Amino acid sequence: MWLEADIQRHLQSAGQHFHLQVKVQASERQLVLFGPSGAGKSLTLKAIAGLLRPDAGRIVLDGQVVFDAAASICLPARERRLGYVFQDYALFPHLTVRQNVAFGLQRGWLNPRRSTRDADVAHWLRLLRIERLGDLYPAQVSGGQRQRIALARALVTRPRALLLDEPFAALDHDLRDHLRSELKSVLAQTGIPLLLISHDPQDVAMFGQQVVHLADGSVTAD
Repeated sequence: MWLEADIQRHLQSAGQHFHLQVKVQASERQLVLFGPSGAGKSLTLKAIAGLLRPDAGRIVLDGQVVFDAAASICLPARERRLGYVFQDYALFPHLTVRQNVAFGLQRGWLNPRRSTRDADVAHWLRLLRIERLGDLYPAQVSGGQRQRIALARALVTRPRALLLDEPFAALDHDLRDHLRSELKSVLAQTGIPLLLISHDPQDVAMFGQQVVHLADGSVTAD
């Protein structure tokens, strides 16, 4: 079991209240959190990644406690060694494709040099078939190519799990099917566990070795 998460978080904004209370245990390598918009899927993913601090609960990754409210443990995101791909990909517009991917390996605040050539970066550019785009900028490539760049940046760090936030939602139907197949191939080659959130039944069909249904901040079925 690579993930055990018991997450509780109360949020309030403009007079609206939302209570997240999610308990998940990953018994399979590929886990999909499935539910409508506003169900709490992204909040759950951010809490696991270390981008949102729960009010209470516990999160264990590969046997390591990364969050425990009672014990005052909260590892920062970088120390959790997770590859996270945002829904909008969050690429740096002023960096080239190669620099964006290399940023995942960068320590400190300096951007990778444009002349940087790293074997791991080259490996993932080649595996995801974007090696010819290395010197271009995100605005110069397609939506599907931007998604591959974001995946390469997440995978270059050799994470212990890959976390994807609605990764295919902004793509057209044919491209979704193509990139789903590519991602499945990458996961098969690397053996990296996957936590994917989606409201698309096709994502469940492709990656749902285990499916947890969320609604209104709570688990409704596993």
